[in-house]
Amino acid sequence: MNPSVRALRRRVLTPNTAQTLVSTRGFHPGRPTERHMIETVGSSFLTGYGHAVETASPVRVGPLLEEVPERYRGFAYEGAAMGLTVLDALTRRGARLRDFLAGAGAPHVYMGYVGAGWAMARLPRPLWPEPRAFDPVLRWLVLDGYGFHQAYFRTGRFVARHRVDPRPARWSGDPGYASRAADQGIGRALWFVACADAGRAADLVESYPADRRGDLYGGVGLAATYAGGGAEGLASLRERAGEHRRWLAQGSAFAAEARVRAGLVVPHVGVATAALCGRTPEEAAALARLTRTREEDAEAGAPAYETWRARLAERLTR
Repeated sequence: MNPSVRALRRRVLTPNTAQTLVSTRGFHPGRPTERHMIETVGSSFLTGYGHAVETASPVRVGPLLEEVPERYRGFAYEGAAMGLTVLDALTRRGARLRDFLAGAGAPHVYMGYVGAGWAMARLPRPLWPEPRAFDPVLRWLVLDGYGFHQAYFRTGRFVARHRVDPRPARWSGDPGYASRAADQGIGRALWFVACADAGRAADLVESYPADRRGDLYGGVGLAATYAGGGAEGLASLRERAGEHRRWLAQGSAFAAEARVRAGLVVPHVGVATAALCGRTPEEAAALARLTRTREEDAEAGAPAYETWRARLAERLTR
C-alpha cells in the first residue's frame, strides 16, 4: 500500500493524543509525577494503536512496538490489539488480531485481550468479534477492557453515576458475570481517574454499591501494580480495602503475571506487589500461573476465570 495512504489511515482512525490528557478527561490532577505517568500511558497506547492501523500488519507492527520504553511498552501492545481489532471489523477480515496474539503479541496476551475490549466499546454491536474467537478462560479480559474504556471516556456515567452497561451481558453468554468482568476494568480506570492517588481511588471504589467493590478493588490493585504510581499510599490502600483486601492482592498478582510474562518487570512493580500481596513480582506471577483454572475445572455456577481469581485470592491471603 502507498505510504501516504497508510499515513492517512493512521490520521483518520487514531484519536487525538489530547484525549488522554488528565485535564481533558477531567480527572483528579494529582501530583506532576503521577500525572506524567497517566498521560504517558495514554500516549503509549495511542502510539501502538497508530502503528497498528498504519501498518495493518500483525507482523510489521511488532518491531515498532518494541521501540516504546519498557515501562510503557505493554500499553502500546494493548493499543495495537485495539487497532487490529478495529481493522478486522471494518474490513470483515478477522485474522489480524488472532495472528498478532499468536505471534508478536503472544507475550502480551492479557493486554491484547483488554485492547480488543477497547475496540468493542468503539464499534457498533454487529461488528464485535465473536466470543468464541477468544480463549474461553481469558475472554473475560475483553470485557475488562470494555469496562475500562467506558469509565475512562464516559466518566460521568460510569464513575459518577455508577451506571451498568447492558451490552457486555448480551455478548458474553453469561449475563450474570459480564457486569462483574466490566467492573474489574472500571476498577482499573479508577486508578487513572484518581491520578494514582491511592486514597482518592479508595474513595471512588467506596462510592459504589457494596456488592461491586470487590471487583473494583481487584481492578485498582491491577492498575496500581501494572501502571504504577502512588507508592507511598499503597499500604493505606490495602487497609482501606478491608474485607476486599484479597481482591486487591489478586489484581496485583495478575498484573505481576502480565509483566513477568512479557519480560517487562520494572522497579515500581515490586514496590506494589510487596505492599499489596506481600510477594516479589516473580513469586506473585508464579502463584497466578499455579492457580490458573481450566474451563472444565471451573466451580459450579462460576466461569473458569472467576474460579481462577478466587483461588488466587485465597492463596494470597491465606
